[in-house]
Amino acid sequence: MLARVRNKVLFSSKRFSAYLVTYPNQHKVMNHIDPLAKGKYFKFNIVLRQPKMGGVFHCQKCIVNLFGRVYLFRPDKYEHSVTRIEEGERKLLSFALIL
Repeated sequence: MLARVRNKVLFSSKRFSAYLVTYPNQHKVMNHIDPLAKGKYFKFNIVLRQPKMGGVFHCQKCIVNLFGRVYLFRPDKYEHSVTRIEEGERKLLSFALIL
């Protein structure tokens, strides 16, 4: 059995949340959209640790992509995914905002 994603809640409210997320070796995130019933959904992710191989973030349209480590995107509008982590782990600081 593969290790599970560790999602540590740093702060959470109705409109804003912050998480420290660790994706283990061999994990991947399939291409998807995060539906939202009402409002606009923004995600701001900072990759703190890149895996040695794999774990590449893809987004149909990013608002900001700095050095492949800092992303601002709309998960409610655009498909996004992460390739399989082949070696190591991927750790990120993730902020979510609903307007």
